[in-house]
Amino acid sequence: MNTGYKASFRQIWRSMSLRFKIGLCIVIAFIIIGFVVYLFSPGEVMTLSAYKKNQAPSWEHILGTNKQGQDIFWLLIESIHNSMMIGIVVAAAATAIGVFIGLLSGFVGGAVDRVIMFLCDSIIVIPSLPILILMGSMLKGRASLMMIAGILIIFNWPWPARQARSMALTIREREFINTARFSGENLFKIVCVEILPHVLSWSMANFVNTILVAIGSEASLAVLGLSSTTTPTLGNMIYWARQYQAIMLKQWIWIGSPVLATAVLFIGLFLTYTGYNEYVAKKRGR
Repeated sequence: MNTGYKASFRQIWRSMSLRFKIGLCIVIAFIIIGFVVYLFSPGEVMTLSAYKKNQAPSWEHILGTNKQGQDIFWLLIESIHNSMMIGIVVAAAATAIGVFIGLLSGFVGGAVDRVIMFLCDSIIVIPSLPILILMGSMLKGRASLMMIAGILIIFNWPWPARQARSMALTIREREFINTARFSGENLFKIVCVEILPHVLSWSMANFVNTILVAIGSEASLAVLGLSSTTTPTLGNMIYWARQYQAIMLKQWIWIGSPVLATAVLFIGLFLTYTGYNEYVAKKRGR
């Protein structure tokens, strides 16, 4: 049994495109940095004047220190951790809510379907970034990351809901669904046990894409100074580097490290998402 599993995994891995493999390796590297290396953090990285200011990279301070006396390396590690936490929380909640509501809507149909789709369409047409900017301006940088994550969840669940609904509409007329109905299974069990497994593959792709969207939205707010200014994220790190004239002082590592990390993380997530979609499309075409 174990041998069969290994062979199956090898076969799947070989069928994956180079794009997916590169993207997955990048994402795994960031997960290790953000959730494993993060555990070895020396303490509160936002403390001012904790070290001698403007030190060059060394064994003690891998990326040196900034104008505020903070260790840039550990500040970057915690920023990656917090940004990825926002992305994962938003992606998990939005995908789970959207997929369940979409499947329920498509399977039940009728008035329930029309009401849910009207709600989805109403939220989709509202641009989320202006709402987040308005909220950030009103709170003047005091918005917590969980508050921002909550708003991002509200604006991101309708997309998977619409797509899950379209899948449910095609699946609900199949023979095994009729069999489940006649056997007396309730609505919740049919949706979760009979229909959900057929959309899990697509849900994983949506999950990765939503992580990218959530991190990008929070970073956009943070660079404008409208996110939580007390919690380090990749966007906040760029914001504080700009505020304290890192470019004028030629402290390229201070501002360059979060910019590079954000770019590489986005590339990794994009390659993983598109590579996985390519694999699913190829699998369906067989």
